[in-house]
Amino acid sequence: MLVALDGPAGAGKSSLARALQRRRGFRLVGTGSLYRAVAAMALEQGIALEDEPALASLARGLRFALVGEPGEERLEVDGRPEGAWLRGEMVASATSQVSALPEVRAALLATQRRLAREAAHAVLEGRDIGTVVLPDADLKVYVTADVGVRAQRRLAQGEDTQRSLAEIEAAIAERDLRDEGRAVAPLTRAADARLLDTSGLSEEEAIATLLAWVDEVMV
Repeated sequence: MLVALDGPAGAGKSSLARALQRRRGFRLVGTGSLYRAVAAMALEQGIALEDEPALASLARGLRFALVGEPGEERLEVDGRPEGAWLRGEMVASATSQVSALPEVRAALLATQRRLAREAAHAVLEGRDIGTVVLPDADLKVYVTADVGVRAQRRLAQGEDTQRSLAEIEAAIAERDLRDEGRAVAPLTRAADARLLDTSGLSEEEAIATLLAWVDEVMV
């Protein structure tokens, strides 16, 4: 079974995907991590974020693998475990730029599909999973939440301690506009995707909703 989770940053996609990984043994393919890896490596190597051919070449050359026991798999990039080096505002900003480049997206498309189809059950989360990466997914869910709620969550999680709530909210709204307005694979809800608005839900309530939908489809 293939599950596609799409939606804006901070809506809860990652928590939902991890719940499917832990509780149902799904392979978790966090596609955002693939783009963050390209962005992080580009920053480390001094590759200009406007140099599309060089970035696409970098993306094609990276070795992505999911390692570990089923349900506990973790991404490795050239043998380097996923971790703090893929986080931070600088990497996040670079990722938004890099992920908008058609050649980079094309370079990573086959990798995303390969990682998904290597497992009996997989969940992919991103912004174009149900529309581009896995248009034939068994279950598509568009996860969203109010911008203010997403900003409050980010502040509460301690992910951004250098800015005020208003500044975080403005940054999230700006990123939403970039993702929704980009020419290639914009952030959008697939026509057949179920809507999961987590604004007024606890994490456990959102997870329970998703698990119920998964069980319904798997029957």
